[in-house]
Amino acid sequence: MSDEEQHTFETADAGSSLTYPMQCSALRKSGFVVIKGRPCKIIDMSTSKTGKHGHAKVHLVATDIFTGKKLEDLSPSTHNMECPFVKRTEFQLLDIDDGFLSLMTMEGDTKDDVKLPEGELGDKIQAAFDEGKDLMVTVISAMEEEAAISFKESAGAA
Repeated sequence: MSDEEQHTFETADAGSSLTYPMQCSALRKSGFVVIKGRPCKIIDMSTSKTGKHGHAKVHLVATDIFTGKKLEDLSPSTHNMECPFVKRTEFQLLDIDDGFLSLMTMEGDTKDDVKLPEGELGDKIQAAFDEGKDLMVTVISAMEEEAAISFKESAGAA
């Protein structure tokens, strides 16, 4: 192979998918599912009986894990639905700057791309931070989106 033909790969991901398929009948309440392209947490589901010519249908009611909006879907129980890979991570809060949280990972790196949540949760985080408390923020991530969903005072704080 000549020098011109050599490929360089500085960055490569494992090609992992953002979602995985799961049969509709295997979904459970408080599990996660993708509805209308959004990662959602199932809050209610009901199954209708099979009709004369068809499958049992599963009616899903879920809330978007990032916006809190309620979404519904109806799907045959034998069909597959996409489920998002959802990850929760705890970070130490270092600073709050321009509506963004400055967080420290367990490896000691900083992460500055998580927005301070709006509403009551954001107000509580800001107030506790302003009091000088040492905080741990829980960030949930799915489908290349992430958001701070809760916080607690660090156990190491005196």
